[in-house]
Amino acid sequence: MNHKNSKYRHQANEYIQFDFDDTEPSPTTQPASDPVPAAACDQAADCLFMSFGSGSSGNCAYLGTFDSGVLIDAGVDVDHVFDDLRLNGIFPNAVKGIILTHDHQDHVRYVYSYLRKHKHLRVYCTPKLLNGLLRRHNISRRLREYHEPIYKEIPFKIAAFTITAFETSHDGTDNMGFNIELQGRRFVVATDMGYITPRAEYYMSEAHNLMIESNYDCNMLNNGTYPEYLKSRVRGERGHLDNAVAAQFVAEHYHKDLKHVFLCHLSNDNNRPEIAFHAMATALQQRGVTVGDGSNTPSQRDLDVQVYALPRFQSSPLFVL
Repeated sequence: MNHKNSKYRHQANEYIQFDFDDTEPSPTTQPASDPVPAAACDQAADCLFMSFGSGSSGNCAYLGTFDSGVLIDAGVDVDHVFDDLRLNGIFPNAVKGIILTHDHQDHVRYVYSYLRKHKHLRVYCTPKLLNGLLRRHNISRRLREYHEPIYKEIPFKIAAFTITAFETSHDGTDNMGFNIELQGRRFVVATDMGYITPRAEYYMSEAHNLMIESNYDCNMLNNGTYPEYLKSRVRGERGHLDNAVAAQFVAEHYHKDLKHVFLCHLSNDNNRPEIAFHAMATALQQRGVTVGDGSNTPSQRDLDVQVYALPRFQSSPLFVL
């Protein structure tokens, strides 16, 4: 499928290309949402997921078990992340590596701090992404000592996980999403993308749990205060994904094994969690799918799929997938 004919893209807009870092100043760390105590979870659960921040102020999430897992990006302070993991019964030695989606500061700001404080960790990314990170940011060249090179479409292993990186469209260096498999279950990460590439569509359509960008509401962006060049950048094919495109994609590719949809990288200026949730829930409900809000209350937990907008500045609850 040629991307210019893809229906999972924005309306045609003149695109102004420039080197842009999706970064806001880091906010004062807020407390995590009420954690799920380890004793309340099934220790043999297939997988656990927790986000520590999602948006242009910083991105980082944990996917794994109580014994082993990975961090997805490293844009949130290391102490905040490991403190919140400990509150949920997950300790530093359980984290086996960091996988990076691209080299914008809100995804890599603290990567060397993680490696310096927890020397067992390794960072997994393509050589091209690593070179872009070192070129664009003031960061120690010793980062290379912790680098494990990976390549798109070639699966690699971290602990019990089989991970495949795939092409996404953004204005970072060698941008990628991840298909992460454990015991036949697939968690797919697809963030920071101007349109859904053919390879992203392939992996996302088979996900059992999907973390998808739902960055902006088109009306809010069009009528907002951003200058026109920045609006064009956000709407462009190497920018971000809007709520309607994300919702249309998930609704059209819904299958009965899709259990969680995590909406990530919501804009602080051009979106609201309730707007993003409404767009996704409405599209799914029009397909006859029952939608829960991720709260795990008795009235919600038996619905077809759970949709949850990841908080921008604080940690999410720990989800048992």
